[in-house]
Amino acid sequence: MKIFNTLTRKKEEFVPVEEGKVGMYVCGPTVYNYIHIGNARPMIVFDTVRRYLEYKGYDVNFVSNFTDVDDKIIAKAVEEGVDSSVISERFIEECKKDMEGLNVKPATKHPKATEEISGMIKMIKTLIEKDHAYAVDGTVYFKTRSFAEYGKLSKKNIDDLEAGHRNIKVRGEEGKQDPLDFVLWKPKKEGEPAWKSPWGEGRPGWHIECSEMSKKYIGNTIDIHAGGEDLIFPHHENEIAQSEACNDEPFAKYWMHNGFLNIDGEKMSKSAGNFFTVREISEKYPLQVIRFFMLSAHYRSPLNFSDTLVESAKNGLERILTAIDNVRDAVATNTGALTAEDEKNLEKVQELVNKYEAAMEDDFNTADAIAAIFELVKLANITVNKGSLEYAKQLLETLEKLCDILGIVTEREEELLDADVEALINERQAARKERNFARADEIRDQLAAQGIILKDTREGVKWTRA
Repeated sequence: MKIFNTLTRKKEEFVPVEEGKVGMYVCGPTVYNYIHIGNARPMIVFDTVRRYLEYKGYDVNFVSNFTDVDDKIIAKAVEEGVDSSVISERFIEECKKDMEGLNVKPATKHPKATEEISGMIKMIKTLIEKDHAYAVDGTVYFKTRSFAEYGKLSKKNIDDLEAGHRNIKVRGEEGKQDPLDFVLWKPKKEGEPAWKSPWGEGRPGWHIECSEMSKKYIGNTIDIHAGGEDLIFPHHENEIAQSEACNDEPFAKYWMHNGFLNIDGEKMSKSAGNFFTVREISEKYPLQVIRFFMLSAHYRSPLNFSDTLVESAKNGLERILTAIDNVRDAVATNTGALTAEDEKNLEKVQELVNKYEAAMEDDFNTADAIAAIFELVKLANITVNKGSLEYAKQLLETLEKLCDILGIVTEREEELLDADVEALINERQAARKERNFARADEIRDQLAAQGIILKDTREGVKWTRA
């Protein structure tokens, strides 16, 4: 299995720190509002990576945090006249609802920054003791130049960075020894939440949060650290500096970053009017369609979100689900053991499973993995009704397994028809019994116009929404 490592800018064979186990840390959202569609991409992508690793037999310790103390959370709390914890807890719960809708598995651990303050203070104290940090009037800064390898992830030259920062003066940061030094601890401001520390009451800087939470719940060296490419600098670069300076061990073996999500070819922003939350998108499209759409491109590629492309994904997902419905029908109606023809077809099935796995093991190329599923769908459509019960069972098991790795739910949700539609279906059945086929066809067309497609099977009438 090969992973493109942002640290080395090349694909590398995946070898975990401990055989058979994977420690994976994914930076989670800052919970001051509903998650937006850009937040959804890393959630879906790295959930799929986790699922494939588990499919391959790894015991995955998947940690993803919630940043529940932040300027934006505090500002919203002030606006509503409530404690900041009220805002963060509300949107943690809303985030979990959206993750469930996207079929993102809960992490092994979802740590909250506010519950890990003591560990962060301990880590900061160690950095000061090792002369990698210093305190000035209640603020603690990391000495960026004390870490010789600073810039190794983002490939930024520290002298170039300093040239860009030389003239920047930030109010309250006059005590900085170097413009590139970043905050590990900030002093309390009036009306803000704060915790006691050796440097006075205050709260942690953003970067130290992830360093401490990954260390506590995975260890000094984690196998895979992941997030959006917008986090490479400064967040992930700073995490490396402070973690390796503190622990004297490599922080992460493999760094994975997903590409940006654009909306109709433009960067998503509130000012451009193209900013959408997952909750808003769910009113227009089933979230399973959004998940399938996100996986239709390689995770490192930029992805353009548009109605045309999402509709295409919707149609593609429907093709897969319809094929699985047909295979389930065959399981209910086919008989007998495997035939020689079935055996030949199962060889083709295995070839496509191998193709799927090869795609996933080449830096998790979900686009090519989905292409293999479509080939399997085509084979199933041609062969399943001619095959035996045992063949249909094996085909169904394979399709469900490969879809589950991608987080595709193959069981359709039960949808209730309203009384009028139910009455029309019953009337059509009665018309067919009376051999009034003209009326039966008329009702079928009427229902089709309402987006309900009927299919007559040996078990009775089945229906799907168009």
